[in-house]
Amino acid sequence: MPKVSAFDLHLWGQGRLFEAHHTFGAHPNRGGTWFRVWAPRADSVSVIGDFNDWNSGANPMQPKGVGMERFWELYVRGASEGQKYKFSIRRGSRTIDKSDPFAREMEPPAFGGSALEGLSGVITSSNFVWDDDEWMTKRKGPDSLSGAVSMYEVHLGSWQRKEDGGFFTYRELAKPLAEYVREMGFTHVEFMPVQEHPFYGSWGYQTVGPFAPTFRYGTPDDFRYLINHLHANDIGVILDWVPAHFATDPQGLCMFDGEPLFEYKDPVMRHHPDWGTLVFDYSNPQVQNYLVSNALYWLEEFHVDGLRFDAVASMLYRDYSRKKWTRNALGGRENLEAVAFLKLINETVFSSFPTAMMIAEESTAWPGVSHPTYSGGLGFLYKWNMGWMHDTFQFFKEDPVNRKYHYHGFTFPLVYAWSENYLLSLSHDEVVHGKGSLFGKMPGDDWQKAANIRLLFAHLMGHPGKKLLFMGMEFGQGREWSHDRGLDWWLLDKDIHRGIREWMKALNHLYRSSMALQNDVPAGFEWVDYGDTANTTASYMRKAIGETLVLVFNFTPVPRTSYEVGLPLGGPWEVILNSDEFRFGGSGLGSTGLVTTHKSPIHSQPTTGVLDLPPLGVVVLRSTT
Repeated sequence: MPKVSAFDLHLWGQGRLFEAHHTFGAHPNRGGTWFRVWAPRADSVSVIGDFNDWNSGANPMQPKGVGMERFWELYVRGASEGQKYKFSIRRGSRTIDKSDPFAREMEPPAFGGSALEGLSGVITSSNFVWDDDEWMTKRKGPDSLSGAVSMYEVHLGSWQRKEDGGFFTYRELAKPLAEYVREMGFTHVEFMPVQEHPFYGSWGYQTVGPFAPTFRYGTPDDFRYLINHLHANDIGVILDWVPAHFATDPQGLCMFDGEPLFEYKDPVMRHHPDWGTLVFDYSNPQVQNYLVSNALYWLEEFHVDGLRFDAVASMLYRDYSRKKWTRNALGGRENLEAVAFLKLINETVFSSFPTAMMIAEESTAWPGVSHPTYSGGLGFLYKWNMGWMHDTFQFFKEDPVNRKYHYHGFTFPLVYAWSENYLLSLSHDEVVHGKGSLFGKMPGDDWQKAANIRLLFAHLMGHPGKKLLFMGMEFGQGREWSHDRGLDWWLLDKDIHRGIREWMKALNHLYRSSMALQNDVPAGFEWVDYGDTANTTASYMRKAIGETLVLVFNFTPVPRTSYEVGLPLGGPWEVILNSDEFRFGGSGLGSTGLVTTHKSPIHSQPTTGVLDLPPLGVVVLRSTT
């Protein structure tokens, strides 16, 4: 590994050293290891580890650069792969041992070798041989805007557990997860954060090691194996990424050189009140280096297909969830430096990885989240549609007898459906912290709960926008999700839960084969009827050149026989899916096969179709003309 050039120092100072992971951290080289760490205000820094018996006086590091750009470096002969290390940082009379912010692997906390209990870095490099060239060449990225995207959100520690309650490793999960996701018809998995986190109960959202896949499921190469295997099965991998905040654990980024460094200096803005975490200082050029480099690292080193940014709203607003806050330079509430950072990172990622997906979890009405930066947007490819999720849940949680009074929950999201490139998310956030399971949210007995979920999933697939479903929802997980146990797979012994899964699988495969369902432009959607509150039904069309689908919903447990619906074309129409079929756990009611049509206008359409609607069911029609 060469020494740092003058140009690299210049880029570091300007906040434009976007591959800082190639410079900082621990890099094995010719019988030893180069160590570099950013600690500009430290009085001295030593590298400690297995190679020097954790002696802080054995390997003092040398400073490089001046001011806030200053970092420390040292080449340690004999420091080899597999050995653990930390940085011993002295500021005044105080010395603290810190984990490497750029550590590519970390050890379990219980085996820390330093005086401070905590995560040590592990000197490591990768010998993994990728064989996913075919996937990397054909992955769509921005081209997915006109294609199918159906994501399966996964928490690796609780998708399945061993009989003794232990974790499966990345390698052990690879085959069963790939087979399941492929069978179910999902196009991608989205992993909740795998970056190293001391507290397992944070689910990875409070990290101390942003460059290290968690030790809980294996090594970094084991994680590469999992991704490579998913790619071999034509499954994309999206990684949850957390640039909004970080853990306060003393061995991590917190007060790294004795003062706020990665976090804001302003005490009012430094702490995040919702999560008890620290907020990155986006105005700091070196923090920009760090975060952009981290994003590129996962895309480069692990071949992930995109990043889903967590908690973007908390980055955009200085008063987000705060009673006290500091105004920006213009006197407003917007976090101007965070806005600039988000634009920068999206531009940088897409310039290096043009087929990547950049996705924002953003819960407010901030304009242009998924619009290009050259037109004033933030530059993301997709934005989670939190409004759709909220309004849709509110509608479906109502007792069917009351739904006629709450149609706005079903219809209102179509008012703004094309203001962003939306991803419709039914995520883990909706089944934790006392919210209950998706199954438990639905009204009625177990049969009605299952039927309502099938209705919900049909609307998820029928509504414009890409799709995301959290693990366990696809078969009606009964209990609220817990990270401490595997999913309740035994429920699949029951017809209604097995039927929910079969329904979701059928919808996914229809979605992937239907250009009409993938056509997420205004011309691809048309209401047929949303005014039949007396019967509490609704219908809409999805359209593309050469294909038209009509989805007809019955939101009550009352069957509707000889129900008339407007159709845009004459000739025979076929029921291609009926959610009440026995194979889906239904009662076997409702139309199947061809439906009767006659040339008379209704619902502003020239043709009337006559069909039977099942209770709490949906039928999907396709023209055979």
